[in-house]
Amino acid sequence: MTGSRVVALGHYQPERVLTNDELATMVETNDEWIQSRVGIRERRIAAPDEQVDEMAWRAADKAVANAGLDKAEIDYIVVATCTAIDRSPNIAARVAARMGLGNPAAIDLNTACSGFAYALATADQAIRAGAASKALVIGVEKLSDWTDWTDRTTCVLIGDGAGAAVLVASDEPEIGPVVWGSVPEMSDAVRIEGREGPFQQEGLSVFRWATTQLPEIAQQVCEKAGLKPEELGGVVLHQANLRIIEPLAKRLGAVNAVVAKDVVESGNTSAASIPIALSKLVEKREIPSGAPVLLFGFGGGLSYAGQVIRCP
Repeated sequence: MTGSRVVALGHYQPERVLTNDELATMVETNDEWIQSRVGIRERRIAAPDEQVDEMAWRAADKAVANAGLDKAEIDYIVVATCTAIDRSPNIAARVAARMGLGNPAAIDLNTACSGFAYALATADQAIRAGAASKALVIGVEKLSDWTDWTDRTTCVLIGDGAGAAVLVASDEPEIGPVVWGSVPEMSDAVRIEGREGPFQQEGLSVFRWATTQLPEIAQQVCEKAGLKPEELGGVVLHQANLRIIEPLAKRLGAVNAVVAKDVVESGNTSAASIPIALSKLVEKREIPSGAPVLLFGFGGGLSYAGQVIRCP
């Protein structure tokens, strides 16, 4: 086999919806202020006993069912998360146990908000190398566990949830080359430090970097995939801020693409944001099967990663 392809997706979000108006009863803020600055209207918040591995399992189970695969066929599982509380066992192993998988390689990785794109690239490369044939890639976060709910600069941003993708080996590669890297001098721009957290970020610095540097990097992703931006059928960026997403898609020249704007109803779910947004678009059939879709994540580290895939 010469590559891999995404054959199915799935996502899971908690039942509780936290609106901007409800947040305004908790901290000094209001709906207009939040929407004008980040574009978020509401977000989903996990219940206290709803853990990271449970959300990951629910999204993964849906993705595998959508793929029509026998769970025993999964031989590689990678979970992107920065909000797991336990050091061991990792989330991937717990998901494998919950799902009753056979004996897959099971790893977690943490590059925060770029995590899903990193995880997708590692799974694709494992398949290309012959180390796996069917892979499960999950992005999951419970940021509410690590949030200071008295800090209006951060608590208005976050949401919880999980998204998953199933990859299989393919003679025709449908996942393009990854473009990834980091900005070491901005390694402290997004932080969850120590045993208690909380989530902190230098929002203005990240915003400036994203709006000035991302268009050129996203262009490189398209070039490596052998595509022009106007050929894209979809653009799914990390759902951090609507004021980043909309201008970037415009500057890139993705004039024919459906642009994911799930941040409006889900908030910033870090490593889960790209697979949740993509899964919803596929579920609603808003992007045609086979259309090229740009995925691009950026966040803690400051790390970034992107690739073009063919929509399942």
